[in-house]
Amino acid sequence: MSEQQSSPVLLREDRDAVAILTLNRPDKLNALSNELISDLMHALNSIELDSSVRAIVITGAGRAFSAGADIAAFQKHMRNGPADAVMHFMRPGHQMTRRVESFPKPIIAAVNGIAFGGGCELTESAHIALSAETATFSKAEINIGIIPTFGGTQRLPRNVGRKAAIELILTGRVFTSKEAASLGLINRVVADADLLGEAIALANELATKPPLTLAAALAAIHRGMDASIDDGLAIEEAAFARIAPTLDALEGVAAFVEKRRPKFVGK
Repeated sequence: MSEQQSSPVLLREDRDAVAILTLNRPDKLNALSNELISDLMHALNSIELDSSVRAIVITGAGRAFSAGADIAAFQKHMRNGPADAVMHFMRPGHQMTRRVESFPKPIIAAVNGIAFGGGCELTESAHIALSAETATFSKAEINIGIIPTFGGTQRLPRNVGRKAAIELILTGRVFTSKEAASLGLINRVVADADLLGEAIALANELATKPPLTLAAALAAIHRGMDASIDDGLAIEEAAFARIAPTLDALEGVAAFVEKRRPKFVGK
């Protein structure tokens, strides 16, 4: 096991084929400053090019996953007017959640505590999300007079349905991990002490799968979500056509026919 700290606000620890990224501003409840967003983007860029890393877990230090955007830091941009606010407040968050959502390797959010505002939006954009029993969620932006700014008005309805999303966004109420699971925002609730271990175990399982096929499946799902069924099926067909000639696909089918365990090589 090797560990490195890429910056004071983001920790990276590699365990075999899994990279653990920890939002590390516990005194600020891991508020998503532009510095933290930038460091997370740089880490993802590095991981995308690192063939030894097959899956990612994102979690938070201390008692929060992330309490949301760093509103104190962004206040000056709000005061400077809408163009400045969009450029320096909204767009970095949009870029981060789009990067997570469209990343070619599986990203698991291990929601260890408070996931409000931008923290909830990071959860929405992750491919899979596990939550500690005591974690809480909120679309809290309405309570400070703004709307969700990191993609929440668009992703939350896609995660939980239109009416549930409207109620959560308009009230800004806090909801539990149990409700988040029932709505489909997270995959499952885990005992607090077991959260990181279960997230890593799931990441390790995904790391055994053929990486090119994982990337193709993620891309087809992501691109097809907003397409008509016919266009979506065309996206799926194109993804399959790219994967069918790969060594891993040929090996996987041969292993199934021959009733043996496949040996995937990532090609």
